Amino acid sequence: MRAIEITQTGGAEVLTAVDRPIPTPAKGQVLVRHEAIGLNFIDIYFRTGLYPAKLPLTPGSEAAGVVEKIGEGVVHVKPGDRVAYAQGAGAYAEFAAVPADRLVKVPEGVELRTAAAATLKGMTAQFLAEQIWPNLKPGDAVLVHAAAGGVGGMLTQWLKHRGQIVIAAVGGSAKAEIARKHGADHVLDYDQDDVAAKVRDITAGTGVRVVYDSVGKSTFEASLNSLGKRGLLVCYGNASGPPHAIEPGRLSRLGSLFLTRPTLFDYIATPEALQASADALFRMIESGALKVDIGQTWPLAEARQAHEALEGRKTTGATLLIP
Repeated sequence: MRAIEITQTGGAEVLTAVDRPIPTPAKGQVLVRHEAIGLNFIDIYFRTGLYPAKLPLTPGSEAAGVVEKIGEGVVHVKPGDRVAYAQGAGAYAEFAAVPADRLVKVPEGVELRTAAAATLKGMTAQFLAEQIWPNLKPGDAVLVHAAAGGVGGMLTQWLKHRGQIVIAAVGGSAKAEIARKHGADHVLDYDQDDVAAKVRDITAGTGVRVVYDSVGKSTFEASLNSLGKRGLLVCYGNASGPPHAIEPGRLSRLGSLFLTRPTLFDYIATPEALQASADALFRMIESGALKVDIGQTWPLAEARQAHEALEGRKTTGATLLIP
């Protein structure tokens, strides 16, 4: 089978296509034939070494496909089932042996390419919108960075479905139009707007309740200065690099702010939590409340080009690698 491997961390050039035997599922594992593989910034974090991992490594945290074989002890899925998963790494291949307790079944009403594009990103949107700040109320204003991207676009739709006032920040007019299609109430352009000042204007000086920031270093100050008193800054990505360190007293001076750096995997750590999040996601897709935008696809062998496009902010919506 064809797979992508890295033997050292670095730029996109370290991604290499290799041929390997199709794996045999061990006890508690399932062999999945991939129909599509999701591309995510976490794949870049593993590739660059920001997230340490044992090498050699096959990147990839998200995929959907069909069960080919099951290992000993697996009872809740069978050959022929349509499944998806979001886990640490290993998806950049035609087949993968996946722990059975990390798989979710894909309903017939959801296409496998949609599941590959939405499982990790959509469950991320679900925990950000519904779990991380449970006291968020309809009518509360929030700021979503990178709102034309994979997670940002789904998060914008999810928050609008819950009744929040969404201020979306994007780079460029084309991405601004995408954010509006996702339902954003206000759209700011990094290339033209002082984001924090515009947020204050929109909110009559009070600031937003929550900022969802996947960009990191280049947006961190604007995020802090966009929050109202006792607001929450959710730093869930580092697309522009890690933000600088912050002295805790500054959070007090800015209005008793909260700051968190969450990861999806802590919110889907048990099979029950994983299934609950996936069920919520697939209900949103089947109801039409969440539209999954697959902006571009690449053949699996062109993973390098896909990484370069994602890092260069040249993608919109979700990106898929096709085996």
